[in-house]
Amino acid sequence: MAVALASQSALRLRLLLSALKSGISVPLSRAVASFRIIQPPTKEKAVRTNMSTSVTSAKVAVNGVHLNYQRTGEGEHAVLLLPGMLGSGETDFGPQIKNLNKKLFTVIAWDPRGCGHSRPPDRDFPRDFFERDATDGVDLMKALKFKKFSLLGWSDGGITALIAAAKYPSYIHKMVIWGANAYVTEEDEMIYQGIQDVSKWSEKTKKPLETLYGYEYLAETCEKWVDAMKQFKRLPDGNICRHLLPLIQCPTLIVHGEKDPLVPRFHADFLHKHVSGSRQLWASLKLMCQQNFYFSFPYIFVWRTEIYIFSILADTGASFCQFRYIASCIKMKIQS
Repeated sequence: MAVALASQSALRLRLLLSALKSGISVPLSRAVASFRIIQPPTKEKAVRTNMSTSVTSAKVAVNGVHLNYQRTGEGEHAVLLLPGMLGSGETDFGPQIKNLNKKLFTVIAWDPRGCGHSRPPDRDFPRDFFERDATDGVDLMKALKFKKFSLLGWSDGGITALIAAAKYPSYIHKMVIWGANAYVTEEDEMIYQGIQDVSKWSEKTKKPLETLYGYEYLAETCEKWVDAMKQFKRLPDGNICRHLLPLIQCPTLIVHGEKDPLVPRFHADFLHKHVSGSRQLWASLKLMCQQNFYFSFPYIFVWRTEIYIFSILADTGASFCQFRYIASCIKMKIQS
């Protein structure tokens, strides 16, 4: 018995040291009660798992507009994917639509009004546009006959998810957000000004949206978005939805790329502090630190999301360490 316990302890130590050697930070404030290795799916296994279900696209009338959405999967657990600024289901969530487990989930990736194929109308930005998107998203899922569902939102979609979870708690099962903020600071305003000119965007970032919208619509709408975000800075405390955070009841995972160039880390810290019972996950691998790490590392992100939504791991500490260890082990395979 003593030998077996010593062997297990040695294994855990080696795993933790492996994570630390690869430059991955593990929160020391969380005790690790257990350490179970659950291997993420390989690319081949993910493809085989998801071959049976196709992706369908449709539109449904919601709140006076026709909202476009993509649907895939046949699982009992419904998940709504909420895209970022000017994004759509196909531009922002291609890997998730393809790779989320089709037997466990029914995945809905929507285009908010004025975005993607939910046009007309053109995208506009009244002061309550995030609240409007939250209502549209929930009403879309209700129109599709889902009584309860989880939210995966990034950037603007993360903000929309926070508001939806606060205002419609009876419909929301769990939530995963990344690249989101509940208020706007002077630092944020400077960042927004830096991306206002679409001509200065990288070709990799610009091309999918330019193909979807055309350059003129993209450039004009981006300028309007920046102006809309600046208006929050003029409100008390730069408030977008910080007053709603205490109302969120669903289990929430807050993911943040440690070198996210668009959303400073203090926003994720604030969300974690004010969303009761939330968990934080820092993406700190070299290529997983950007805001769109979920797109660059879809298999890691999808696998980690599935684990969280179904609470496979027994404790928070184990999930943090496990994710970081596995990510370091398969980093080269994912890059290839």
